[in-house]
Amino acid sequence: MKKAGILNRHLAGALAELGHGHGVLVCDAGMPIPVGPRVVDLAFRAGVPSFAEVLDGLLDELVVEGATAAREVREANPGATALLQTRFPALELVPHEELKSLSANARLIVRTGEARPYANVLLRCGVFF
Repeated sequence: MKKAGILNRHLAGALAELGHGHGVLVCDAGMPIPVGPRVVDLAFRAGVPSFAEVLDGLLDELVVEGATAAREVREANPGATALLQTRFPALELVPHEELKSLSANARLIVRTGEARPYANVLLRCGVFF
């Protein structure tokens, strides 16, 4: 049994399969999930687990070379905006509809229980060397 890191076997296994350039969408409970990408649904109750908890757990284990979020987050969710700007100084912002379209090409979608709007980010995996 693992003693540290991500313990969810489905999520840990999906992360191990990621490679350079693959997309990982970390999303709130309301984000439409497209058909196609692998989905690990962690949502338990509204707000549990939070977007911040899941994002930080993923960032502990992934190399991320880029991140994209919906520009609507700036007005609708100041907390998520601050979190994303802190974690990703070069955060790319696109219209929410574009983010939804981009998510169809993600390799993995991780759904959180987050119940605040626009708490979504598409991560682009990098390499550790």
